[in-house]
Amino acid sequence: MSMRRGGEMLDTYLLKVFCILMAERSVSRTALKLNQSQPAVSVALKNLRLIFKDPLLVREKGGMVPTGRALDILGHAKTALGAIDTMLEEEEAFDPARSRQVFRIGSPDYLAPAFAASVVARFRREAPHARLMLHSLGPDFDFERSLAEGDVDVVIGNWPEPPDRMHLSVLLEDPIVCLMSADHPLAQRRMSVDDFRRVPHVVPTPYSISQRGMIDTVLTSLRIQRAECVEAQSFMLAPYLLPGTDLVFTTTRHFARYYAGLLPLAIVESPIDFPLMRFYQLWHARNHRAAAHQWLRHLLGDCGRGLLEDDHSVQKSRQ
Repeated sequence: MSMRRGGEMLDTYLLKVFCILMAERSVSRTALKLNQSQPAVSVALKNLRLIFKDPLLVREKGGMVPTGRALDILGHAKTALGAIDTMLEEEEAFDPARSRQVFRIGSPDYLAPAFAASVVARFRREAPHARLMLHSLGPDFDFERSLAEGDVDVVIGNWPEPPDRMHLSVLLEDPIVCLMSADHPLAQRRMSVDDFRRVPHVVPTPYSISQRGMIDTVLTSLRIQRAECVEAQSFMLAPYLLPGTDLVFTTTRHFARYYAGLLPLAIVESPIDFPLMRFYQLWHARNHRAAAHQWLRHLLGDCGRGLLEDDHSVQKSRQ
């Protein structure tokens, strides 16, 4: 698919080269990523400069940087490539077993590891030639823009009020528990609200600058202030800070159960009546009808339901 402007032809290949050049800001790295020769990418950049009548990339002290015109074009280029991919996908049925497509999922690092593992295992079984990229969400990650521009296909999160501008479905609902060292005094008895207020807590750095997390929202509404003594930039790090200390980490049951199986930790019921932590998957309208993306969302939904079914089976076996 191509279009002509000023005597030069703009096609999907040039659009792909342009988008990767903007990300890599290097002709040589772009060539490696596209499995092309460096001269071929240089020719493509020359053609792009002629089409857009702009240098697009200019050399500065720290390397190549995009021009303002290039940054203005980038969003449109990604949208155009996404629309072309959707048209091509809809021309024939999507077969995950044969697909070599790249799928991109954005998620916070507090997602239950068992869920992520089940997603990867099923993805590998059903789409052995496809590629899965997992992007970590941070406070500076604009997930709505990334979905709109095609940088990610699905975003997973647990917003108390999920954005209403996106399509969404519920993936998983998880109870809140308290995780602590196995030799912690509170591991041997029922924790009270006063215990929760008094005990030192390890808390994660917020991953969103626009929304407060559900746990903090509930505590604020109940006027309960906990002693936040240690702040960890990563949820994955927090459990490793607990053994042999008096710290408590408030998190979801599936997350806690995974680390309790690795470390000398105890899981204690929370004395605060938190609602279930609800995880959603969000996607943009641009991918709503694409068969490949429908398959991916169905896979994620199945893995979420499978985790809940496994949880119910474990609870029944203990009764």
